Amino acid sequence: MKSALRYIISLALAGGLIWFVFKDINFAEMLDRFAKSDWRWIALSCLLLLGAHITRAWRWGMLMEPLGHKPGLFNSSISVLTGYFANYIVPRMGEVTRCGTLYRLERIPVNLSFGTVVAERIFDVLILLIMIGLNFILEFDRLSKFFTDFFQSKVPGGQGDSAATLLGILTAFLLLGVIGAYFVYKNAALRQKILKNAFAEKIVTFGKGMLDGFLSIRKLKSPGLFILSTVGIWILYYLVSYVLFFCIPETSNLGPLAGLTLLVVGAIGMTAPTQGGIGAYHLLVGNVMILYGLSQNDGITLATFIHGAQMIFMLIIGALAFLYVLVQNKKSVAENSQVPIEN
Repeated sequence: MKSALRYIISLALAGGLIWFVFKDINFAEMLDRFAKSDWRWIALSCLLLLGAHITRAWRWGMLMEPLGHKPGLFNSSISVLTGYFANYIVPRMGEVTRCGTLYRLERIPVNLSFGTVVAERIFDVLILLIMIGLNFILEFDRLSKFFTDFFQSKVPGGQGDSAATLLGILTAFLLLGVIGAYFVYKNAALRQKILKNAFAEKIVTFGKGMLDGFLSIRKLKSPGLFILSTVGIWILYYLVSYVLFFCIPETSNLGPLAGLTLLVVGAIGMTAPTQGGIGAYHLLVGNVMILYGLSQNDGITLATFIHGAQMIFMLIIGALAFLYVLVQNKKSVAENSQVPIEN
């Protein structure tokens, strides 16, 4: 019942976001732009996306080596692809599906492979946080104006320089955080009381997990290759979206920094509890592209184009990977069911 309810809520959320994003969009005009796009860039984007997932499978294999397992790159890649395929069907099912597929292909216990997936996600979160910080530093003027204009629109009479306003807000929050942390550190009774809170306990557990996951890199046989593969995955993710700028004339003049903003905002949108980030990705990317001179309609068109190209490609390649696993399972069952006949 919980799973069914979670799935229904996810579908309802995705449907509501899609309606909100596309309620004022001219679909005939959008489809006409898609028809005139340069499909060579789409093909390149799909190849880069496949390369990113293969690199992820390679990195995943490195995490399992210290545990005494060394899965083949092909089977690891098939498992990763089926995981992404599952995420488009049921949110948050990708990790479990990926590990279950690897068990069927390589007989690696699910509990071991799932632990490496958790560690892998920790590194991705760290990289995403670094990317957010880098994006904010490089695009401070644009992003500060975006956020402060939004903030001032909610506060009657809010005016002033956007960058200075945002800097003041951030400074105030930072000072309050430092003062609060110092007060909690000095007050043992209050600290114990806070740590007993379920939400605070989850935060502490998550923080310790991130630290443990980060320190686990010392156990790897080739930590340098692991770091290289992690950086490579995110570079490929960046290129996957950036090359699609050149498909549509309205977005072909967007620069590399616009690609970085799209990567960061899009990654945040993909974490939404909807199938493949549907709706949330379109809403966030469509609005943030206004900062780079696009109209909201053009921004939503770009978001739909990028998300749609990736989703269709992943559904096709993921379905093929899933069929491969089914065929392999049937072969395995047939081989195991054969009983030798005695003469």
